Amino acid sequence: MSGGVDSSVAAALLKRQGREVIGVTMNLFSLPKEDCVRDDLRSCCGWKAQEDANRVAIVLGIPHFVVDFRREFERSVIEDFGREYARGRTPNPCIRCNRFLKFGLLLERIEGLGAETVATGHYARVRFDPGSGRWLLRKGADADKDQSYFLYSLTQAQLSRTLFPVGDHTKTEIRRLAAEFGLPVARKGESQEICFIPDDDYPRFLRGRFPEAFRPGPIVDMAGKVIGRHDGIARFTVGQRSGLGIAAPRPLYVVSVDAATNTVVTGENRDLARKRLLVEDVNWISIEALGAPRAVKVKVRYRQAEAPATIVPEADGRVRVEFESPQRAIAPGQAAVFYDGDIVVGGGLIARALEDGPA
Repeated sequence: MSGGVDSSVAAALLKRQGREVIGVTMNLFSLPKEDCVRDDLRSCCGWKAQEDANRVAIVLGIPHFVVDFRREFERSVIEDFGREYARGRTPNPCIRCNRFLKFGLLLERIEGLGAETVATGHYARVRFDPGSGRWLLRKGADADKDQSYFLYSLTQAQLSRTLFPVGDHTKTEIRRLAAEFGLPVARKGESQEICFIPDDDYPRFLRGRFPEAFRPGPIVDMAGKVIGRHDGIARFTVGQRSGLGIAAPRPLYVVSVDAATNTVVTGENRDLARKRLLVEDVNWISIEALGAPRAVKVKVRYRQAEAPATIVPEADGRVRVEFESPQRAIAPGQAAVFYDGDIVVGGGLIARALEDGPA
């Protein structure tokens, strides 16, 4: 229970089904006191989230526990976040949190509370497929809120012990249900994507913790000509236009970030288009392994539409993605998730975009 409307309604729906429910809030990150008292706080971290979750638990008449995962969150999520930016990559901390904490460490911890299954407020669905003998992850019924992209790393063991009670509902229905259940968070705003940076100032947060990502270096054009200077590669991600500080006759965008040379490479919008990419650290859900090329749809950013592509197995366990049409701003470190209709086939992390020709 994050203290938000989705997880609160999830608990209420399970209670209405007659299940024995306990609420658990993960203490992941301690925000500064001045942030926690803000009325517009959109983070699920800190004592305000715990307080809201406890108020909901009281209304529902269920026990409420808080588990302290701050040390594990720092090591598994925040440190990785900084390391990835220092490598010139663009990480997604929500995916790391789901993989290692919400559906990893939390599943282990709830056994001590006598619980068998974890339920969250994610907009996704899980079902068992007797034909394949595998647990399947499906998109949420609300296409605008679907969060299956963030859950591609879940294993069969994790999916077998997971419930997504709000996955069959739209956000509008969840708001209505929250009011019907009399939940005190029925009108609470949406939480932000990066809970531990409430002001969205990534450079400020990273500079204090990962100074190695803020060494000055060159900004070059596609031909390698130096056209400017930057004060840290952590400020940049592929596709970015603002913040370059360079006057040019045409708009410039970040095409790539080279951590080895501490260089930001820029180009025009057309230079961002790629038809091929390489995916590493792959997890399969609907299949045990990829034995041959397969036609799927692939999403390379959460807010980006999925596109038709063929996924091709590589000898080293990685996967090559070949799109039918060029895709814009493929960023290393982001997730590439493979779909067959509304079913998640699998996914992994983007290692790099590929030029035309052999990988």
